[in-house]
Amino acid sequence: MSGETFDVVILGGGSGGYATALRAAQLDLSVVLIEKDKLGGTCLHRGCIPTKALLHAGEVADQTRESDAFGIKAELIGVDMAGVNAYKDGVVAKLYKGLQGLIKAAKITYVEGAGRLVAPDTVEVDGTRYTGRNVVLATGSYSRTLPGLELDGTRVISSEHALNLDRVPTSAVVLGGGVIGVEFASAWRSLGSEVTIVEALPRLLAAEDEDASKAVERAFRKRGIGFKTGKPFEKVEQTDGGVRVTIAGGETIDAELLLVAVGRGPTTAGLGYEEQGVKMDRGFVLTDERLRTSVPNVYAVGDIVPGLQLAHRGFQQGIFVAEEIAGQHPAPIDEAGIPRVTYSDPEVASMGLTEAKAKEKYGADKVQAYNYNLGGNGKSQILRTQGFIKLVRVADGPVVGVHMVGARVGELVGEAQLIYNWEAYPAEVAQLVHAHPTQNEALGEAHLALAGKPLHAHA
Repeated sequence: MSGETFDVVILGGGSGGYATALRAAQLDLSVVLIEKDKLGGTCLHRGCIPTKALLHAGEVADQTRESDAFGIKAELIGVDMAGVNAYKDGVVAKLYKGLQGLIKAAKITYVEGAGRLVAPDTVEVDGTRYTGRNVVLATGSYSRTLPGLELDGTRVISSEHALNLDRVPTSAVVLGGGVIGVEFASAWRSLGSEVTIVEALPRLLAAEDEDASKAVERAFRKRGIGFKTGKPFEKVEQTDGGVRVTIAGGETIDAELLLVAVGRGPTTAGLGYEEQGVKMDRGFVLTDERLRTSVPNVYAVGDIVPGLQLAHRGFQQGIFVAEEIAGQHPAPIDEAGIPRVTYSDPEVASMGLTEAKAKEKYGADKVQAYNYNLGGNGKSQILRTQGFIKLVRVADGPVVGVHMVGARVGELVGEAQLIYNWEAYPAEVAQLVHAHPTQNEALGEAHLALAGKPLHAHA
C-alpha cells in the first residue's frame, strides 16, 4: 500500500492521461500518473509524430524529384532509411524529453509499470496500490488485425512495425484505406515503393466527405498508388519474395510485405474494468457526455471512449475531466466539432458534417454545398497543388461542414474549426480579411461565393 490517497489517479500516460495530469496539477489537485511503457503513448512514440515525420521525409523526396518544375536542378540519388529514421527518432526524442520535464516540474507522482483497477477507487502497480478520490482510465489503443490474420512483424506487419523498418519496401499491400493506410501508402510511394491499398468499403477515406475521397483517389491514380475498393480481404500466403494477398473474387496481389491497417482497438482487456462495474461495449468504455463511467468518480478519456480515435480529442478530454473533477463545470465537447486531418499527399482536412450527413440530419432540401477549386488560389498555384474547399451549410443558416483537399490544408483547419464551432454564417466569414497570397484566402473566397458574391469563382 502507498498509504496516500490522491485527488486523481490516472491509468495511462498518453495524450489523454498526461493532459489530465498536467491540468489537474495546475488546479492544485494531487495526481499520480501510471504508465506501463513510455510517457506520451502511441501518438508520440508509435503514431502521429513519427508517421508525420516519415511523410515529411517523403515530401522532401518528391520535391527533389520534381525540382525541375521550379527551375531548380537537383537529383534524388536515393533514400537513406537509417537517416530518415534518425531524423524521425530525433523529433520524437526531443518532444519526449520536453514532456518528461513538464510532468516533473508539475510535481506529479509518476509511476512506471502496468496498472490494474482493483477497486473502484484503486489502481495496483507491481503490488503497490494507489487510491484516488477520482480515477481516470486512459489506457489507449492497439493496432487491430482481422480474425485469423497473424502479424509476424516481418512480412505481415502493423503500423508500429512499419515505423521501425530499416528499409523502404520495394512493394507493399496496405490492408485498409482509412487514415493510417492512406498515410503509409502515401509515404512509401514518395520514398519509392510500389503500393496497392485493399479496402472493403466502396471508397478510400470512407469516413470523409465523398468529394474528398474522390479527389484523393484521383491524386493517388496520378501518383501510381494502386487501390482496390469494395474488395474484402480473403487470405495471405508467404511466398519466396514476400506475400501473396487474395481479395474478393479470387484476385491476388504479390508484394514484399502486407501492412495491416484496419483500425485500432481499445486497450482494456484484463485491466479489471468490468470486474469493478465499469460498463463496456466491445472493449470500449461507455461514458456520458461528461466522460463519467457507470462507476461514481471513475472517468474515461481518449481512444477507449467510443468516437474518433485522435490524440487531440484525448488531450482535450483530459483537460475537460481535470476541470470537471476540480468543480469548474466545463462545457461538454462536441464530437462533430473536432478537426480531422489525413496527412497524405494531398492532405485532407475536415470539420463538422459531410454533405451526406447534413442531408440526413436536416433534410436534402435544407442543405446547400459549395466547392471552391484551389485552381483559383494564388498560393496553391505557387505550391503546384490541386484540390478544393467544400462548404456545407443549412439553408439560410450557419456552415455545418468544411472539407478541404490539397497540400498543407491541415494548417487551415484551425479557422474551419472556429467557423463550425461558432456557428458562423457565410456572410460573417466573407467580411473578414484573409491574407493574400495564402491558401487561407481560399476559405474566405469560398465563403464569399456561398454568401452570394463570388469574385474568383462561379456561384
